[in-house]
Amino acid sequence: MPLAGAPGAPRTVLDALVPLLDAPFHPLGVAVAQIVTLPGQVVISFLLVAVAAGALWRQGRRTAAVAWPAAWLLATTVEVVFRHTLSRPAIYRDGVHVVGFDASWPSGHALRCTLVACALGAAWPRLRIPLGIWLVAAVVLLELAGFHTPTDVVGGLLLATVAAAVAFAAERSGQLRLGRPRRGGLRRPGAGAAR
Repeated sequence: MPLAGAPGAPRTVLDALVPLLDAPFHPLGVAVAQIVTLPGQVVISFLLVAVAAGALWRQGRRTAAVAWPAAWLLATTVEVVFRHTLSRPAIYRDGVHVVGFDASWPSGHALRCTLVACALGAAWPRLRIPLGIWLVAAVVLLELAGFHTPTDVVGGLLLATVAAAVAFAAERSGQLRLGRPRRGGLRRPGAGAAR
């Protein structure tokens, strides 16, 4: 964690809900990580996924429009449950017990940054390469700036992969039939056939 500053106090629920509230901006690496990973913050990430869902709905991709917010909600719920039920041995940095790492698995920022990138990429495929570059930068900075350990980041990425795979699979399978089908949509077998 070469860009990390001094160990800070554990984050509160209010810190998680209000973007950049009490966020450290020193040293420079931490400040850069704060800005780059901001779309992974709880409220901002939900709003970005909701924007993607709105675009998907307008594109007629209703299952995807429901699947991405549902994936975000379920994955974030699993993250919170894991953080409150799993514990790890104490981690020390510069001889100081970093209490914030006691319940930091999986990384919520890695989880939500990945879901934001996937949802926005699903809604606007032309943005997939810039979103991929941003996601790599965000994930690397989470560890380099000392926000999370490598195992936290990997845990967040694994949970995000499962959630994104479920959202993509839901759209492909078309199991959620919402609204009226578009013109040229699927018809029931035998519909319109002469009897």
